[in-house]
Amino acid sequence: MTHDIDKEDGHLPDALRWELRALRKDVAPATDLWPSIAARIAATPQVAPAPVRKAWRPLAPLAAAATLALAIGIAWQTSPVATPAAPAANDAQTTRIIAREAEAMTLEYQAALKEIDAYTPTPARGAPELKVLDRSAAQIRTALARDPEARFLLDRLQRTYTRRLEITQRLARTSLAS
Repeated sequence: MTHDIDKEDGHLPDALRWELRALRKDVAPATDLWPSIAARIAATPQVAPAPVRKAWRPLAPLAAAATLALAIGIAWQTSPVATPAAPAANDAQTTRIIAREAEAMTLEYQAALKEIDAYTPTPARGAPELKVLDRSAAQIRTALARDPEARFLLDRLQRTYTRRLEITQRLARTSLAS
């Protein structure tokens, strides 16, 4: 029997729909499949997943300190430079800004060192290169106190702190690895 689809609205004639419905027959499987599936699952050895190594956890404080040093460096490089348009009025403001930047940098540096020391089994404070950098930072801070308008001293202090953090992180990683 042939049937034409209604060209106007695209519907099938009722007789064709009833014939299509009659073609559908639900057939149950001849046997129950679940017992064989369950037997194969039970026969498969159950292995617990291997524990995930969390080797990165001891390095998290070092990464935080490195991020802090990077943030200081980026902030330092992007800070606006005072223009010489009104030197007399800007001198006091520049002095205050440089002093605040030096103080903030020192506080952030000390916080980063405390964080590294907290996660390191043996703090690396006794290393000779660290003592030299600490003395240099103290001398730069003293020079900044005497000449608060010396922007180059602030740059030098930032480089010294960055170098100190790099060496401290390297020593901390070495002590964690051993």
